This record gives sequence, structure tokens and C-alpha cells, in this order.
Amino acid sequence: MRRKAGLAAALTVVASGCGIGDRAPGRPSPDSQVARPDKVTSFAVLYGANCAGCHGAGGKGRAAIALRDPLYLTLADDATIRRVVSQGVPGTAMPPFARSAGGMLTDEQIVAIVAGIRAQWARPDALRGVELPPYAARDKGDAERGSSVYAAYCSSCHGANGRGGERASSIVDGSFLALVSNQSLRTTVIAGRPELGAPDFRANVPGKPMSPDDVSDVVAWLAAQRPEVAGQPYPAPRAVGERR
Repeated sequence: MRRKAGLAAALTVVASGCGIGDRAPGRPSPDSQVARPDKVTSFAVLYGANCAGCHGAGGKGRAAIALRDPLYLTLADDATIRRVVSQGVPGTAMPPFARSAGGMLTDEQIVAIVAGIRAQWARPDALRGVELPPYAARDKGDAERGSSVYAAYCSSCHGANGRGGERASSIVDGSFLALVSNQSLRTTVIAGRPELGAPDFRANVPGKPMSPDDVSDVVAWLAAQRPEVAGQPYPAPRAVGERR
């Protein structure tokens, strides 16, 4: 009996030392569990995986507008940013991220991204007293007037015809215009692209900020340069029997 009792005690010690139970060999510890992708709500993780590729690390801008720009974050409210993240912008390079629109993110994750952008990078006092043109256009604008607005505010960088100058590239390139919406053009005209050296609506002409009508008109002019079909047009069909 003593031998059996001793053996049982020894087995108990061995078992406890080896971690049988919740700490059995090969069983991951509670802090090593990997969260399901749809349960991740960390702004840093979500932004890095879904936004940084276009909008840059730290929101500094890359192929797309810098999200850490205080002017942009004053111009666009949370509902606007949430809608764009959720639904994307059809016909442009901005895809939808919400599951309901074919993306991978839950509504909670999209709320976390928008809240993180605002908490990390918004500076409400930076634009205090500045009267911004509205985010959305009140009307379609006038392309003919927009030609004059372009000449006054944009041509010094983008060239007289918009095809590029010494300080900036073409703004009427068909491939570029095919990838951006009119709202994207408007946002860029107002907020600029500070990470690329492009001024906002106040600084194109010193002491003479663009009016809301100026913004709408120049966007109308830019939109009028957009080709109906992006890319190089197909050659005209040849008549039957015509030599190549």
C-alpha cells in the first residue's frame, strides 16, 4: 500500500510539473491565442493592413491623399469618411471595404478605422477661422468659366494646357482622370496634396483663395477633359478590301 501511495504521489508531482490540464505540453497559453480577423479592432493593425498601401504609413499619403492632413479632416466629416471606406468609389481606384459591399471588414472595424484617423491626426484648431469651400459641390460648375479659373490658379504649375509644367505633371492625363471621381478632384483642389508640394485652395495665388464657385468650375473643366473611354482609342475599322 505504501508503494502504491508513493507512486500515486510521484505521478501527481510529475503531472503537475508537466503542465497537464490547462497547461499541457503543446497547448498554447491564453495570451498566445490569435484573434479571428473579424474581431481585430486595433486601429494600427487595421490601417496598416487596409489603408497604408495607398494612403501611406502614418497617413502621410502615397498614391492617394494624405489622411493625416488637418485640412482634409476638417473638410470631410466622419460620416463621409465612413461611407467612402465602406462603399468605396465606383469606377475609381478606391474599393469598398465593408462586407455588405463585398469587402472584408465588419461595420465595427470600419468605425474603428474612422475613429482612429480622427483621434490620431485631426487638429480641430488648425483651421479655426478659415472658411472652407463645401466638401460636396452645390452645382455642377461651368467648364467654360473653369478654363479661366485653371489659367489663374493652376497653370503656373501644371502648364497652360494642363499637360504638365516645370513644377507639376499633367492634370489632364486620360488615365489619371479615368481613375478619379469628380469628388476626388474637388477634394484635391480644396485640400491640395501637401505631401507632394501641391498647395491647397488658399495658396495657389497668394492672398486670393479660391471661392466655392472657382472650385466647382475648375473641377467641371477638368472633368470635361476626361476621355469617354480610358486608354488609347482603338483604331478605326478598315473598309472591306482595304489594304493594311
